[in-house]
Amino acid sequence: LCRKLSLGDETGSGECYRSPFRKPLAQLTNRPHCLDSSQHEAFIRSILSKPFKVPIPNYKGPLGLRALGIKRGGLRSPLHDPFEEGALVLYEPPLLSAHDQLKIDKDKAPVHVVVDPVLSRVLRPHQREGVKFLWDCVTSRRIPGSHGCIMADEMGLGKTLQCITLMWTLLRQSPDCKPEIEKAMVVSPSSLVRNWYNEVEKWLGGRIQPLAIDGGSKEEIDRKLVGFMNQRGLRVPSPILIISYETFRLHAEALQKGSVGLVICDEGHRLKNSENQTYQALNSLNTPRRVLISGTPIQNDLLEYFSLVHFVNSGILGTAQEFKRHFEIPILKGRDADASEAERHKGEERLKELISIVNRCLIRRTSDILSKYLPVKIEQVVCCRLTPLQAELYKNFLKQAKPVEELKEGKISVSSLSSITSLKKLCNHPTLIHDKCVEEEEGFMGALDLFPAGYSTKSVEPQLSGKMLVLDYILAVTKSTSNDKVVLVSNYTQTLDLFEKLCRNRRYLYVRLDGTMSIKKRAKIVERFNSPSSPEFIFMLSSKAGGCGLNLIGANRLVMFDPDWNPANDEQAMARVWRDGQKKTCYIYRLLSTGTIEEKIFQRQTHKKALSSCVVDEEQDVERHFSLGELKELFTLNETTTSDTHDKIKCRRCVNGHQVRAPPEGSDCTSDLSQWNHCADKRGLQDAVLKAAWDAAITFTFHHHSHEEQRGIP
Repeated sequence: LCRKLSLGDETGSGECYRSPFRKPLAQLTNRPHCLDSSQHEAFIRSILSKPFKVPIPNYKGPLGLRALGIKRGGLRSPLHDPFEEGALVLYEPPLLSAHDQLKIDKDKAPVHVVVDPVLSRVLRPHQREGVKFLWDCVTSRRIPGSHGCIMADEMGLGKTLQCITLMWTLLRQSPDCKPEIEKAMVVSPSSLVRNWYNEVEKWLGGRIQPLAIDGGSKEEIDRKLVGFMNQRGLRVPSPILIISYETFRLHAEALQKGSVGLVICDEGHRLKNSENQTYQALNSLNTPRRVLISGTPIQNDLLEYFSLVHFVNSGILGTAQEFKRHFEIPILKGRDADASEAERHKGEERLKELISIVNRCLIRRTSDILSKYLPVKIEQVVCCRLTPLQAELYKNFLKQAKPVEELKEGKISVSSLSSITSLKKLCNHPTLIHDKCVEEEEGFMGALDLFPAGYSTKSVEPQLSGKMLVLDYILAVTKSTSNDKVVLVSNYTQTLDLFEKLCRNRRYLYVRLDGTMSIKKRAKIVERFNSPSSPEFIFMLSSKAGGCGLNLIGANRLVMFDPDWNPANDEQAMARVWRDGQKKTCYIYRLLSTGTIEEKIFQRQTHKKALSSCVVDEEQDVERHFSLGELKELFTLNETTTSDTHDKIKCRRCVNGHQVRAPPEGSDCTSDLSQWNHCADKRGLQDAVLKAAWDAAITFTFHHHSHEEQRGIP
């Protein structure tokens, strides 16, 4: 292979030439080929000289450099950084001196409890305060030995988000560096089950899988509930159960077999009666931590107040008998018009004592906090004159009806209660009592002759009702001058039927929600209506069909067609549009028939008692709350007034029916009606739609705004 090349080589030295296509022969040997050890060592050293870095920018946490099965040395650390900007710290361990730090058992040292930044970033200041209050209550830090509280914030303040934050925190952490609870349960009206599920999904975005039960066979539901109760351990697959009051009552047995760390009762004023089955079934749950949500203040009497507080913190007000003896009797005696000075003083003392106890476990903020975040709301109470037909039917009824006679004799009967309903329906539209006229029922003898010739209940005939005329104008002007949407609310499904006829006549697209609609369908139609691209102009809502909690921010005008005995129901309905997410100025129209029973009901709503509004939930309760004199007044008609309510407040700011002095500075729509704007004609109105509708049948309007930025609104 090698040959000597002597081309010009004087020394005669040769060069060995190797073909690039052939490899030299290797010596045959049985020894394995070994790498050079120094090369290998250098390679390994170069790998080890670069320590592991977590591939997250600016990561400063632990590197996890510990073998399996070996405990991490040093103090335990919280789940989230308590010193991060904007961190919401619910618990701070006591500061230890250097000496105590040496002595403390590192495995038992308490850690900070810090709300997950995913949630604390979106919480508003009042919500942060609310979460801290809730956490302090359910962990027994506010009242030692008691683990419950009442979240009574007004509508629209984000009670759901605050409760979701509480649940998520308890399910993931505690000062003891482990979850405080394994499972939580939310019990709500059936119409809100899907809403709760969506809210958990919205705020926690897949970090947790709630179990929502809103339908299915008895066996299927029982199987799901048993599965939920049997979950154990640090990471429970579905730690939140969302269930309706009705389903809970029917399946309570399955849920009473184990324990649940926390129960949240939405619309908790349902539990005001400790005798009902739902209350007893919930009360027998093995759950010390209880949160009751109610956006409406306690409504009727002190015993209901006791039931709610006793449910969340039993024993805090003693037994029912002790409560009655110590609080209820002295307070009621002190409120009596004939009470002596001593009784009045004792009543006030006991009321103060009761409020100071309850305030330790009850948090309530009013919606004026919202004015920082929401557009202006203009609330308007609109008095509408009766049409001649309505007035004749009304007077005819008052002449004939038995209750009027009975009340003169000092009796109250069931017929007086049904008469109230008849008058309320007549105020809405004569067609609602047409059947009674045909049957010639009590109070409607010969009334059929008053109807126009050839009258048919198949058509809507808005010109026969003052309120329907005004509504027709409001809808037509809104539709033709803006892209606003409208929510229509009534207590009666028959009135909703009338709305439907009106919408079909005027070719308005609408959706209707009442008690007959399934929960899944409800959630879908609400979502669709709120979409800016949806063509529906009107959303009809029965105030009795669980309108509570519905979010209808797609609309910014809401018409309350008839007043409810219970102001809480009206407040609930009116809060559907003026809430988080609303971008437009909101207009609320409360329609009342001038000089009729409707004005009396409205006056009753605004007539506040010491503890809360003394109101009536159902008409069956009327006799409990009304004196004979007040009941007699219900059965009168004042045809000469422009507003019976304005007459009653003996207004000093109006002269000859015209306002000469503006409302006091700092007043708003939560103030007493005497401090609102009073308009006997359209000149003082700010709402262009109501101005255009004035001549239809409006006699008087009270209006006010939610907060100041409203200046300059057309």
